[in-house]
Amino acid sequence: MAKGDGYRTVLLDLDGTLADTAPDLIHALNAVRTEDGLSALAAAAIRPHVSNGSRTLISIGFGTDESHPEFERRRLRFLKIYSQRLCVDTRLFPGMTEVIDEIEKRGHRWGVVTNKPAWLTEPLLRQLGLTTRATCVVSGDTVARAKPHPDPLLHAAAACDSAPADCVYVGDARRDIEAGRAAGMGTLVALFGYLSPGDDPVHWGADAMVRSPDEILGWIAPAS
Repeated sequence: MAKGDGYRTVLLDLDGTLADTAPDLIHALNAVRTEDGLSALAAAAIRPHVSNGSRTLISIGFGTDESHPEFERRRLRFLKIYSQRLCVDTRLFPGMTEVIDEIEKRGHRWGVVTNKPAWLTEPLLRQLGLTTRATCVVSGDTVARAKPHPDPLLHAAAACDSAPADCVYVGDARRDIEAGRAAGMGTLVALFGYLSPGDDPVHWGADAMVRSPDEILGWIAPAS
C-alpha cells in the first residue's frame, strides 16, 4: 500500500513507540546496581537497549550473560522494582496523544502489540489511561510465539476485525518490522524510539521510517 492510500487499523509497539518507558526502566536497573554496591550507569548507556527486554538490560547493566550465577536473581529483582513504579516518569511520546485522538476521530481502530509480558503491560496501559481506548492489547505472552513471529500481529488483526493488509504496524526494532512484514501488514520504523548504536533500519525492509509520531498520520486513511 502506498502512502496516501491509507490504513484503517494502526498497531503500535509499546516501549519506544507508543510510550517513553525508558526513565522508569533505567531507574529500576540502576536500583539493582546500587543494591549490589555499584554506581549508577548513565541513562544514555541504557536507553538504546530498553526495547530489548529484561535479559538484555541485565546484560548491559552488569556486563554478564545468562550464565552468571547472579544473572537471574538480578533480573527478577529488576522486574520487581520496575513493577512497583511502572509509570512514575513514563509518558507517551510527544505527539502520540494527538495521533491516537486523530485515529479515533477518523473512526479507525488502534491497538498495542508488545513483547512486554501482560502482568506489566496491562497495569502500565491502565495507568496511562489507554486500556479502554485500545481496540486490542497483545502482550508478549498473549500467544505462544512472540515477535519476530507474526502470530501476535495476526492475533491483533483478528481482534480488531481487520484484514492484515488493512493494518500498519509501527515499531522501533528490527523484530517489529520482521513480524509486521511476515504478517502481511504495512510497517513503519519509529526513529524516535530506542534504536541501538548498531541498528541500520534502512535495511529492515519497512515501508517507511517516521521521525515523529505525527508522521504516522500520513499513512492513515481519511475518516470513514
